[in-house]
Amino acid sequence: MLRQWYILAIVVLIYLPVSIDATVLHVAIPTLTQQLGLTNTQMLWIIDIYSLMMAGFILPMGALGERLGYKRLMIMGAGFFGIGSLIAAFSINAYYLIFARMVLAFGAAMIIPATLACVRSVFLDEKKRNFALGMWVVAGGGGAAFGPLIGGFLLEHYHWGSVFLINIPLIIIVIFAAYYLLPNQEINQQKHINIFDALILVCSILLIIYALKTAMKGLDTLVFSIACIGAALLFYFIHKQKQLDEPLLDLSLFKYKPVKIGFLICVFAMIALVGFELLITQELQFVYQYSALDAGLFVLPFMLAVSLSGIFASFLINHFGVRHIILVGLALSAICLIGLAETHFMQQQILAWFWMIVLGFSIEATFLAATSAIISASPVEKATAAGSIEGMSYEIGAGFGVAIFGLLVSYFYSQKVNFGRLLSEENTSSAQNSIAETMQILPHVNDQVAAQIQLIANQAFSSAHHSVLYLSSITLWLLIGFVMLYWRKPSNTQQSY
Repeated sequence: MLRQWYILAIVVLIYLPVSIDATVLHVAIPTLTQQLGLTNTQMLWIIDIYSLMMAGFILPMGALGERLGYKRLMIMGAGFFGIGSLIAAFSINAYYLIFARMVLAFGAAMIIPATLACVRSVFLDEKKRNFALGMWVVAGGGGAAFGPLIGGFLLEHYHWGSVFLINIPLIIIVIFAAYYLLPNQEINQQKHINIFDALILVCSILLIIYALKTAMKGLDTLVFSIACIGAALLFYFIHKQKQLDEPLLDLSLFKYKPVKIGFLICVFAMIALVGFELLITQELQFVYQYSALDAGLFVLPFMLAVSLSGIFASFLINHFGVRHIILVGLALSAICLIGLAETHFMQQQILAWFWMIVLGFSIEATFLAATSAIISASPVEKATAAGSIEGMSYEIGAGFGVAIFGLLVSYFYSQKVNFGRLLSEENTSSAQNSIAETMQILPHVNDQVAAQIQLIANQAFSSAHHSVLYLSSITLWLLIGFVMLYWRKPSNTQQSY
């Protein structure tokens, strides 16, 4: 009996660094930009490659777990995660760090289904299993919530590589503990592992994101060709999945309206949640000169609201139904984004925290309601496939949130910033791409010019931040209109919606 709780401790310990690494770099952007000389595009790739890779590889890893057993899958995933952490900690440029984040994502894609399979297999009693799953959720939400705070503390006192090195002791403990404590499982050697289709999906997503990021600076034949190749690969992936007896992604579930809308809402909810956190941590550090630790503390109320909202959201969903919670959650989120756009974070801290807490609760409640719609509308025999769709929507939303918010703020910043004759033409060309690249110029000019550039950059970024939040709010209002028109009445088989 005691062994069950040791196994739960292993599950929590291995899942913590996976969730922490999803957000830990949000406060590290200024430090990484300065020390590695990153461009805005490189910085965005470093952050969102983690979620984008997981979006594709998490799908076949459940099947791999059936083929190898969750014990082996967890140990393998931990090994990849440890190797990725070491490469990341000692990276000397953007390309090493991007590669390291890809290795981390590959390991994380193994760890997540392995931990869930472990909980389901070890905890046979329903009440104990629900408690164990609750601890798993707390580890995920808590890790993501405290990621910026942990990153801020480490950056305040140690080298930036320490945000990855803290994973190593946990990985070593988990590998040894899992080897000796986890039971062996029956394996299905006939289980088909569809890695090829996962590679197609990942390549299509990465090519589309690359074309989107590059097109913001200028559209040419090469960029258009890359976008077309990405779109063609995505079309091929979708077409092939419809024909397979055991598809990597069961697209037949999208014939249910709650699944289609739930997937869409999950993606948009995660885009807003991740994108906003990325945006605010940059403004706090670049514009208001907060340290990484202070920035992490400032956004803590937002992340705590995200983590704790599940307790209340489940009650509201049961009482009012998912459709109403989705509509109210999206509306509150849209209002909060406008409120935050009009709030001065330095002079109106209490008001900023109020808007962040309401945003955290509302956007997470929306996400949970959409998840409930996907799972509840799917046939019982396809629960695993529905879970894959929900998990992929989470990772795609997280990856696109970083990309879209990062590209929009860069675009509005470059449109609003004007250095006049303070910088040479060469320096102006690079400095106007993003505030991070502007800050790299400051050590190379005299103090008086640096102060003027800093003021211009701060005003341009604040204006860009204002524009992005308003645009995001408008997008959510349009989404509300779409849901109200397309999902007007619950069907006879879906009365709870």
